[in-house]
Amino acid sequence: MTDTVSPKKRVFEQLTRVAKALAHPVRLELVEALGQGERSVEDLAAACGLPIANTSHHLQVLRDGGMVHSRKAGLHVFYRLSDGDVPMLASAMGRIAERHLAEVERIVREHFTIKDDLQPVSRKALLSMVKAGEAMVIDVRPASEFEAGHIAGAVNVPVDELPRYLSALPKEQEVVAYCRGPYCMLSFDAVEQLRRLGYRARRLEDGFPEWQASHLPVEGGKSH
Repeated sequence: MTDTVSPKKRVFEQLTRVAKALAHPVRLELVEALGQGERSVEDLAAACGLPIANTSHHLQVLRDGGMVHSRKAGLHVFYRLSDGDVPMLASAMGRIAERHLAEVERIVREHFTIKDDLQPVSRKALLSMVKAGEAMVIDVRPASEFEAGHIAGAVNVPVDELPRYLSALPKEQEVVAYCRGPYCMLSFDAVEQLRRLGYRARRLEDGFPEWQASHLPVEGGKSH
């Protein structure tokens, strides 16, 4: 029998695999975690507070949808994002949801905007500020994530260790903090603490995965 289904419809059928791969809050959290760099199943399970078997299942769904690649090293399986556009796709979902889903807008307003209602710094603006010597960039993620990859020139200031770094932060420049992504609270907490202490501080508009996906300067990390 001749296949009468148009190529467009056949492509759309396959695109539903991508949609299915992202259609779960755990898998979106795993995408955010993997946006920081390659990680083992055990590490991802710990990061997301899940049983290893459950984490492995969700990772396999992401792999079936083309979102991640895996490799085995000894007894451990490591996963990484398959493409730089994966975090951008998740971010686009967030922007659409914030604009058109009342519940998402409410959550963002009550839990994010209330902590920081200043306009965040765009990626383009941050590049210009750093070039002009107007800003110091701090990465407030844990050291292991910073070492896996970070914005070029950024200084690692884990948010739970912020007090001991204060003497090294300038008050004559703006301090721009970033973390894992647009819904990561680390940069919100860091900026809130810094402003309370008299620093001029703002957040980057999103996080490291989006910066890297935009092909902007990064340092650290490994390729496999």
